[in-house]
Amino acid sequence: MIGTGILKGMAVTARNFVGSYFEKDRLITVQYPEERSPLPENYRNFPFLIYDTDDPEAGLRCVACKICEKECPPQCIYITKSEDKKPDYLGKPQFYPAVFDIDISVCMSCQICVEVCPFEAIKMDKVFELSRRERFDALLLRKSDLAKSNTYYHSICPTDASEVDAKLAQSAAKKKPAPPSPASADAVPATPSTPPTRA
Repeated sequence: MIGTGILKGMAVTARNFVGSYFEKDRLITVQYPEERSPLPENYRNFPFLIYDTDDPEAGLRCVACKICEKECPPQCIYITKSEDKKPDYLGKPQFYPAVFDIDISVCMSCQICVEVCPFEAIKMDKVFELSRRERFDALLLRKSDLAKSNTYYHSICPTDASEVDAKLAQSAAKKKPAPPSPASADAVPATPSTPPTRA
């Protein structure tokens, strides 16, 4: 019959229109910015850098290995490696990024930088209100803008952050040498027994 599709579509529209007065789930209009829809945990927008401890400089996980810069498809990450080393959040001397910039006007939020990072130092943020009046320099996020704490990462992605922390703790435990047991430290090395000599 001609017009069946139109009638079915109008029925769906009428059902949603009437249902919106009784069921909150059917309300699709959000009065932004006063009201905001909650973002799912796997939502991603632009990358940010994670730091541990309270110091964004000393606690930065990034060691400027430049893998993310090389693998970035639009080439929007710019890293300059430091000339010296400084202790990281674990106290181990590491190189660090003297410059770490991301051009968000070019970034396509592909998350490849997150997937290739061996140090779990770069993750995807949920912040999307990044519009600027200027076109060029204002869209270049520098290291100070990108650095956010591990606590912040836990607040936006609690499941992933817990898995990352567990993985980092496990790898740190593997690298740490096991302390000698007290029994082995007190033990006296046995002298090899010599066979009796015949006269």
